[in-house]
Amino acid sequence: MAKAADIGGKRLISLAPDAWVKWVTQSPDVLAREILASEFQWVSRESDVVVKAYHPQIGDFLVLNELQLRYNTRLPRRMRAYAALAEERYNLPVYPVLINILPPSETMEIVSGYESQVLGLQARQDYRVINLWEVDAQIVFQQPLPSLLPFVPVLKGGDEIAVVQQAVQALRADEQLNELEPLLAFFASFVLSSPLVQQIMRWDMAVLQESPWYQEILQQGEIRGETRGETRGLLSAIELGLELKFGSQGLQLMPEISQITDLDVLRAIREGLRTMNSLEEIRQIYTINET
Repeated sequence: MAKAADIGGKRLISLAPDAWVKWVTQSPDVLAREILASEFQWVSRESDVVVKAYHPQIGDFLVLNELQLRYNTRLPRRMRAYAALAEERYNLPVYPVLINILPPSETMEIVSGYESQVLGLQARQDYRVINLWEVDAQIVFQQPLPSLLPFVPVLKGGDEIAVVQQAVQALRADEQLNELEPLLAFFASFVLSSPLVQQIMRWDMAVLQESPWYQEILQQGEIRGETRGETRGLLSAIELGLELKFGSQGLQLMPEISQITDLDVLRAIREGLRTMNSLEEIRQIYTINET
């Protein structure tokens, strides 16, 4: 089984670090020197990536990459902490970048900085925001940007079958990239039907379950269900998990599961999706609890 880091942010950026830092900074003169450890005392995730870079006018600096599945209101404070901890650890100026993979709700405003004021003292942290759904899918092939290949389906214009197939062919043509095909399939499932995704590309659930973004989707579903006192968040996560793992057949369980109001049972189903390999095993979770 592939390790989580194999399809996490660090693995993706390491495919072409020079191309990546040029793209996120929008500066053709920036060069990547090395990918550094991103484990800080209070901030550590597989999708956080710190790249030591060089610019002829400013010398060495850090490009801090936060790859976030969906934007949330905690991120400005997180970006402030992330930048400060990295600057303290490596004693270099920082260029923080927030990459949002999927769009948030229509009512949520995405901001590009953190500000606070206490008794006249101010704190501020700016960062660059890149929303992948606003990025033209064709730049991935034109520049090229192999690190973005798995995200092609969620880029602007990337939801067309021909474009997804082009991304599949690019991954299969490179031995270093073909292991990322299940991750491409995962993001394709947001814009194409699961049977079609499984028809045109390799689907490896064991690899997908190790993806930090897959885990985040399931965890966010549970959190929403708990904090709202509703089952909607958990049901959404379960529905996605069933479709990703079993295709359209998995969705046949949703009419039964949607009648469940016990959060503990729904949580057990969500956890079962990580390890169980048949719909009958999933069904037993809630039928046993009913008896």
